[in-house]
Formats: sequence, C-alpha cells, structure tokens
Amino acid sequence: MARIAGIDLPKEKRIEIALTYIYGIGRPLSNKILKQAGVNPDTRAKDLKEDEISRVAAIIQKEYKVEGDLRREISQNIKRLIDVGSYRGLRHRKSLPVRGQRTRTNARTRKGPRKTVGVIRKAAKATAAAPAEK
Repeated sequence: MARIAGIDLPKEKRIEIALTYIYGIGRPLSNKILKQAGVNPDTRAKDLKEDEISRVAAIIQKEYKVEGDLRREISQNIKRLIDVGSYRGLRHRKSLPVRGQRTRTNARTRKGPRKTVGVIRKAAKATAAAPAEK
C-alpha cells in the first residue's frame, strides 16, 4: 500500500486519482507531479514500485504544502482576518458566506439548518406575561 504525506492511498484507483486523496492535491497538480516523477498516470496505486512511490513522495514533500501544513496555514489566514477585524473576518466569525453571495435565500451550507421563528399570538402573550407580573 502506497503511503504518501501520511495518507494511505486507495489501492485499486489509478495513481492520478489516488493522489487527490491528499489534502491540497487536485487532478491538475496530481498530473503535474506524476509528469515530474516520470510515472504513468494510468498505473494503479497497488502496482507502483517502491522507487516510483519515493520519487512522488519526494516531489510532494519538497515542492508543495499539503495536509497539516496547508490546513494550519489556511486556519492562520482566517484567524488573521478575524483578528484584524476585516469584513471577511467578520463574515467568518458570524459563519456567513464570505465571498459576496446572497443570504436572503440559499446560503444554507454556511448558515446551517433553518431556525423557525414563530409568531406570538395575543392569548399566548397574555398568559406568558401574567406569571411574570406575580
């Protein structure tokens, strides 16, 4: 089993796809890395030789920020925006969309499930106010 950047790559997938399981590597970057390492992208991850795995791992480690380092850098960038008090930082703090999307409708991924706001009727209002007066 190929293990690169602390991630076990799936055995049955082509190495081009298997590399995308590493946080920070997508398809274009995966192809670029494989081209640099001289590895055929159609090879299955289980069929890779040790020297091919080590070449790919060396390129990733030397040239790219992936997994923990990348996550840490992104979280520090967000924390900096919040500390500075920028508009984007405020949006992050309030868990609202940061990049100008509308929030009157949609934005459910950021805002979470809907919270129903009920209407208080006169009778309910009177009973709620009565115990408070006693």
